[in-house]
Amino acid sequence: MRITFDAVPICSDKMTGIGWCELGQTQTLAALFPENRYEYSFFTSGDNERVKRVKKFAGKHIKLNTSGFSGFAYRAVSTFLPVPYSLFFGRKSDITHFFNYIVPPFVHGKKVVTVHDMVYKSFPDTVRGRTKYMLDIGLKRSMKRADLIVTDSEFSKREIVKYFPQHESKIRVVPCGVDTERFHPCDSPERISKVKKSLEIEGDYFLYVGTIEPRKNLERLITAYAAFVKKVGGNSPKLVLAGGKGWLDQGIYSRVEKLGMTQNIIFTKYVPSEDMNPLMCGSLAFVFPSLYEGFGMPPLEAMACGVPVLASGEASLPEVTGDCAVICDAYDTKSIAEGMFKLYNSEKLRKELSQKGLQRAQGFTWKRSAELLMDVYRELAK
Repeated sequence: MRITFDAVPICSDKMTGIGWCELGQTQTLAALFPENRYEYSFFTSGDNERVKRVKKFAGKHIKLNTSGFSGFAYRAVSTFLPVPYSLFFGRKSDITHFFNYIVPPFVHGKKVVTVHDMVYKSFPDTVRGRTKYMLDIGLKRSMKRADLIVTDSEFSKREIVKYFPQHESKIRVVPCGVDTERFHPCDSPERISKVKKSLEIEGDYFLYVGTIEPRKNLERLITAYAAFVKKVGGNSPKLVLAGGKGWLDQGIYSRVEKLGMTQNIIFTKYVPSEDMNPLMCGSLAFVFPSLYEGFGMPPLEAMACGVPVLASGEASLPEVTGDCAVICDAYDTKSIAEGMFKLYNSEKLRKELSQKGLQRAQGFTWKRSAELLMDVYRELAK
């Protein structure tokens, strides 16, 4: 088969979870099934750095299929006018997979789209206005154009069916994996110390990794943490929030000031990929009381590092964490604070969750994810 991967999610120099998911699946697919021909397709907009970045990801198994046209302009215009995708990327592919919700018009061959979640429907107030507008306009058409729809969890499948029941028969669940070369127990205390110093972190800390945005439930986390500090006293661990600025984040920063926690809570600068493992491994525990996740990569990455996890029982998170985390009520700050205190107060519990988390993370491999995705492609090839 000739299989094309839309490379937009992996073009950015600051990739989000969607990009890492695409990278894990596509690189593993190409390595496991070399009998097929693969390519990354993307608009370069004249950006040579973008080409270099994707070429590095492509390695020797995946070719590049590029257009110098502006990707932003194409997406904007094709939202309203059916400008054929095949004008820019040709008509040679048997299957083209779009990993970020939207299938453009007139793509040659079979089409697969990954729809990661339905947050714009379930929590519309937490989604950037422009993103919500694009999904409101484009997703219905996108799922109609797609021959099959891939999603990350059984929870997300139920969510898609709730809002788009007409497409139930087209949905296939392909869970994400975790890159154990990037996320594993860190055997270098010096590396942890170096990363902590670069981010101005001293002593013990709870860690959150993800976008700084409302659906991650950070205002309640901050309120719960303030209650935890009050209970523990002055020598309590810091709370480190590591992630890019998101939509409607001002209330999160103002909550820190209002509660007098500016000395206790650290918002990091951008954390390079190579520093994420030691940052994870250096933490006392990982905290992730999110309201809504299509999959929830960060808790899985923490478990792969052997770090104990506090997570909410919402959305897809129980599918990821199983019984290997302290589960809190996302809507109850007292429950979140109690979970943090349990982890802080019991080294035995931390060690137990560390071992259980490591074992559970072994079940979420990119190999398994890629094999399931290849099953989707073979189904279409028939």
